Amino acid sequence: MKVLLHYEDNEDNDLYKSLKITLPKSWKIGPTQKLLEQFVESYNAAFEKNQLSPAEMHLAVRKTVNGKSQMVALPSDAVVVEVITDYADVYVQHGPAFSMEDQKAKEEEERKEKQKRLESTVPCTHFGCKNRFPKGGPYPECTYHKSPPVFHETAKFWSCCPHKKAYDWETFQEIPGCQKGTCTDVKESSDQQKMFLGGTDLREQMAGVGEKLKSIDDFNKVQAAGGATAAPVLERLRNVMVELGIEPELFEQVVNGIQSQVVASSGSSASDPEILESVKAELGNKLKTAMKNLAAEQLRIS
Repeated sequence: MKVLLHYEDNEDNDLYKSLKITLPKSWKIGPTQKLLEQFVESYNAAFEKNQLSPAEMHLAVRKTVNGKSQMVALPSDAVVVEVITDYADVYVQHGPAFSMEDQKAKEEEERKEKQKRLESTVPCTHFGCKNRFPKGGPYPECTYHKSPPVFHETAKFWSCCPHKKAYDWETFQEIPGCQKGTCTDVKESSDQQKMFLGGTDLREQMAGVGEKLKSIDDFNKVQAAGGATAAPVLERLRNVMVELGIEPELFEQVVNGIQSQVVASSGSSASDPEILESVKAELGNKLKTAMKNLAAEQLRIS
């Protein structure tokens, strides 16, 4: 296992240093602190006027967090092979290191703070708004989307902004809203508050327009529907269920029930696109369990 260590945490580029180390087996299963101390020893031998102290330094690796690249510090007692990959770039940075116990304590404190914030605030019900505010106000200003999101295979976009498509959650969530207003915790009527739209919904919105299409935007909204294959998974499943004789009202009741449970447990808004993914996954698990129970019953009968 080889590791590339870099010291670049200095305004003077002349004080930078990189060191390639081949780790013996005992180091791979040892703490990251040993790796840090080895680099500092080598660095101090080369830079007498810029001595580093292991007690005042820590190791970090670059990772993608929420779609953004950032440095993530490594605990001093973490096992090297568990937190560093072969040929990884590891950075030596200023600031005291922390232990895995310190990290757990910090994460627990952050979890409690988040839970406290969720309990004392409510999410804005506008599509695409991520604001939270105290129950009963004051209500902050927000930028949001007028209409629900559309999920077409891997493409994701807001039905009010069909030109702005994304293919991953991070990029999708960064699509700026098209409306400005004030946050609210009041949900709109059920007809207006669908948590997502599919091809069928968009085509119904444009039904009867036919030759009356007068703008490029009207045309693009019809194209955004994309035919039957554009319907998201839940919409396609709903259509199949209806063909099997299951009432659409029953399907909607089950989906809405799962949605309510997911929203309650996560503290997110019902309009948050990630809620749909959680609903889809939970419904899939329940259907899989039901199919397994049916298969087991058939085996008992036979």
